Amino acid sequence: MTHPGAISSFNVDVSIIGGGPAGLMAAEVMSRAGLAVHLFDAMPSVGRKFLLAGKGGMNLTHAEPLDTFVTRYGAAQDRVHALLRHWGPQAVRDWASGLGIQTFVGTSNRVFPTDMKAAPLLRAWLHRLRHPGEGGVPVVFHMRHRWQGWNASPDGPLVFEAPGGSVEVHARATVLALGGASWARLGSDGAWVPWLQAAGVAVNPLRPSNCGFDVAGSAAHGVVQGWSAHFSERFAGQPFKSVALHTTDSLGQHFQRKGEFVATATGVEGSLIYAASSLLRDEIARNGQATFELDLLPDRSAEQVLAHVSHPRGSRSLSSHLKSRLGLDGIKMGILHERLDKEAMNDPARLATAIKALPVTVCAARPIDEAISSAGGVRWDALNDDLMVKARAGLFCAGEMLDWEAPTGGYLLTACLASGVAAGEGVRRWIAGLPA
Repeated sequence: MTHPGAISSFNVDVSIIGGGPAGLMAAEVMSRAGLAVHLFDAMPSVGRKFLLAGKGGMNLTHAEPLDTFVTRYGAAQDRVHALLRHWGPQAVRDWASGLGIQTFVGTSNRVFPTDMKAAPLLRAWLHRLRHPGEGGVPVVFHMRHRWQGWNASPDGPLVFEAPGGSVEVHARATVLALGGASWARLGSDGAWVPWLQAAGVAVNPLRPSNCGFDVAGSAAHGVVQGWSAHFSERFAGQPFKSVALHTTDSLGQHFQRKGEFVATATGVEGSLIYAASSLLRDEIARNGQATFELDLLPDRSAEQVLAHVSHPRGSRSLSSHLKSRLGLDGIKMGILHERLDKEAMNDPARLATAIKALPVTVCAARPIDEAISSAGGVRWDALNDDLMVKARAGLFCAGEMLDWEAPTGGYLLTACLASGVAAGEGVRRWIAGLPA
């Protein structure tokens, strides 16, 4: 790609493109090592997705044993495990403590700052990057600098569009920490994919992860896709609480968990759906749809539910009967009416079966820009153990732009930070002429 007429040009030791957790951590590692680091980001300030992700409580990491922790990364767990053995969940807590931010383990084993906030941690982190103390080199930040690829070829200078015009940067080493393609308004838009592919870097397609889904229509209501108008208007935005979801895909992979999720205008989203999202997404890619079974009363056995449903109800309506006997009402009753016809609703055996295992079919993942995170990205076999691109000496990649995914719960942030550490240490070794 050629960018004529650049109005300014300068040389740097190390450039980092992307001011999310991976880029900032790479900057910290190299700053402490005495390298002059220049960090470029398209947004007016760094850490925007980090701040938004922490809006409801900053989940830093997870306190489960590392051997269990690494299984959350699916097909990429071996490569991610190598990163986490060096800098893992406990290192996240120690790092936060070094910034003056104490943490605690919640009831779900998720780890949070004691004040539950992201902003104080980010402020302390940026202060340390700008004022690293003895032996460190202050990180220089260049905001509103949107990367446009390389001038002429990947061996040429980096090109940025900045408020004053085009800027060319000649760097000895570069760390790309550009994120995936979720939440584009915060800077992660996936625009880097064709530039890396043109540079000979293997990239797997970016796909939504930790995402919602559109449901297939109800046969009972003749709807081709989505909820019926009645269900959508009445229940969109309401949560399914204390339910369980279980599904088995066409490859025999099984998921089962208790939790909560939310009905949307067109389908489902929320923590329980996100946890199953990779399995559902991939099944849709293979077969055009995926089905999960919803247990509306996971704390009651099938026999108990059948007994209560079959109990004589006298003059009471079915809704009053189910509310009285089983506590079923609101959105749980709504989805039964949505998915079952009148005959099934009045058949105790079929109704009891549906309460314990109501099939819900989803036919499409929501757009990637709505997702919490993304899957796909720079392939692991395109990188060495230091996360340097094998085909481009001096070019490193870190963070969500790598081909891995994980559920929410601190796993995403931990791996991003760990990859930033690995890339930062890799740059240090490469500049010093040391082997990976």
